Amino acid sequence: MSLRLANLSLRYRWHEAILIHKQWQRQFQTSPPVLARREKKVATPTKKQLAAKARKKSLKTRKSIYDSEKMTLEDAIAVLRAVEVAAPNATYELVVKTEMTKGTTIPKGRYSLPREAKAQTKDRILVFAEGKQAEEARSAGADIVGGPELVDGIISGRHQASMFLCTPALIRAITPKLGRVLGPRGLMPSERRGTVTDNITGYLRKLKGTSEWKGDKAGTIRAPVAKMHFSVEDVIRNVRYFLGVVKRATGNLRDPNAEQDKKDTNKKPPTAITRVVLSSRQGPGIQISDV
Repeated sequence: MSLRLANLSLRYRWHEAILIHKQWQRQFQTSPPVLARREKKVATPTKKQLAAKARKKSLKTRKSIYDSEKMTLEDAIAVLRAVEVAAPNATYELVVKTEMTKGTTIPKGRYSLPREAKAQTKDRILVFAEGKQAEEARSAGADIVGGPELVDGIISGRHQASMFLCTPALIRAITPKLGRVLGPRGLMPSERRGTVTDNITGYLRKLKGTSEWKGDKAGTIRAPVAKMHFSVEDVIRNVRYFLGVVKRATGNLRDPNAEQDKKDTNKKPPTAITRVVLSSRQGPGIQISDV
């Protein structure tokens, strides 16, 4: 009787050991695939976290000692002259930052400095005009003059120009085809820019001896204003002249001789000028205080 009970207990222990072994083996075999299927979710930073990270990074970056310091125009010229003492042909660059709000147009215009800082590049001008206006455009110095027959040549690239003018009588005929070609390049004639006009001769005379300036999407205007070997008086004269042109274009300075300013009562508010910086190739950007 005792022998039989001993055999039963041994058989029970053996079955129990087999069950434990199978259970352990099942856990061992199934656990790794489960762990492999688990993907770690990377939390995307919020806008506030990104802004805080950018501020922290900007604080760590090395800044120029002139970033928060303002100087008079004469002092800034003296500093840049000292930096560029070995480069008399280096160029002064004037940077004007304007405040771009919703609905503000990018400032642009033309200027002719009292003493030119660089050789002027001649514009290749194409004029859409017919009859007497076409003859006047040719005599005024236009490079290509014609009617709607020039459209296909412009699209194919046979007629190339850096400026396009058009009379009001032909603007509707050329817009359907040329709008999608010249529009993205900023060359499409428009009344707002003054490139759709009956006075083609007067516009071409105004272009002679002038250069174009234009701000970027952020409202920053950059222009070379003088060379290092210019006298201090010439540099100051060029800087103040260019700033006057920009102020008139942005509405910060009105021309008393302009009749349009006297007639328009619903003029747009002026585009604020937030900073004026003078710099050079190797010199720092110095904020000007007396302009």
